[in-house]
Formats: sequence, structure tokens, C-alpha cells
Amino acid sequence: MSLELDDVTITLHGAPLLQGFSARVEPGAVLAVQGDSGSGKSTLLAFICGTLGAPFAARGGLRLEGRELQPLAIEQRRVGLLFQDDLLFPHMTVQDNLLFALPPGARAERLARVAAALASADLAGFGARRPGSLSGGQRARVSLLRALLAEPRALLLDEPFSRLDAALRERFRGWVWEQVRARGLPTVLVTHDAADLPPGAQVIKLSQRGAGHA
Repeated sequence: MSLELDDVTITLHGAPLLQGFSARVEPGAVLAVQGDSGSGKSTLLAFICGTLGAPFAARGGLRLEGRELQPLAIEQRRVGLLFQDDLLFPHMTVQDNLLFALPPGARAERLARVAAALASADLAGFGARRPGSLSGGQRARVSLLRALLAEPRALLLDEPFSRLDAALRERFRGWVWEQVRARGLPTVLVTHDAADLPPGAQVIKLSQRGAGHA
């Protein structure tokens, strides 16, 4: 089911930062949010995933699969998040980084899931390596795999392609959109680059005065 935002207003120290933002993102579809610095793009993602705190305040509807998210803690929302920085734990192996996302269970089953995830991203055999030994594109794939192994019901992407060179960026984008479609994840993407948008993406451009559709 969809991710729905209904007349969302976010204030900073009581002053409106984002006003009357409404959108509906269907399973497997992408909503791209663009705008200048300070327009509220990353703040909107923080509101959705549950990390928005003082001095911000928010009101409005936020539902995922028909369930109101605002009363829920971060870990209960089942919203995955991918940043421009991979945020992998450098002291842990790739395998342990991915195991971190999985719920407790039989170790053999958890290891099998990690191995299958790595194979799906053309990273079979990389489990014993440390993140620092990987290329930028490989780290980006591991980071997304970690988010997906947590079985989110929606995905938030905050400039996830911006640190990759042009060739890697194009390949990684294609792989990400394949995962989004295959898993039916309603996805919100923050980006400055129109080339990042998948075909058919809905685009909303923010300004200091609120939101407008493109």
C-alpha cells in the first residue's frame, strides 16, 4: 500500500519551514523532492522516518499502508533510509554490517540471507571484507542491502548517488530502481540532479514558501 502525506506543516522555532505538503506515493513508485538548501527537503525525510525533534515541530497526516506513523517510534515505522554517505560500520565486516539489519534468529538462516543478498548485488564472496577495502559503488550497494534486509515498507533516499562518479552513478541508480520496483516500495528521493529521476517519477519542488508540483 501507499505512503501518504496529508497537509504536512513543519515549523522551526515556530516559523513555517514547510507548509501544506501533500503527496501519495504508490508501491514501487518514486516521489522526487527538489529545492534549494533550506527549503526543507531533508527535514521532510526526518519527519517521515521519525527523527525530527526540537526545535522542529510538525503537524499533518502521515500514513504507510493505512497506518498512522507519527505515534510510532523510529524502529516501528519500517521505513528504510539511505544517505549520500554509506554509514557502514568500519570496524565490522560486510557480512556483520548486513547481519546487523536482520532480526534475531537461527545463525545459519541469517547467514544464508546475507549471502543471497550479496549475490543479488554482484558482491558474492565480499562478506569477509571491511567496508574500507571496497570501492564507492560497492559500499553504496552494501548500504542499500543493509536497508533492504531490514524489510522496510517504504524507502527514503537522501542524495544517495551524489558521491559516485558518472559511470558508477548510472549503474547504481538502475540497480536501486530495480529493487524499488521488485519490492513494491513507495520511495521518496531527495536530489538536485534531474538525471537521478527514474521514468515516471512524481516531482515536487520546495521553496521557502512551501511546496509546488512540477
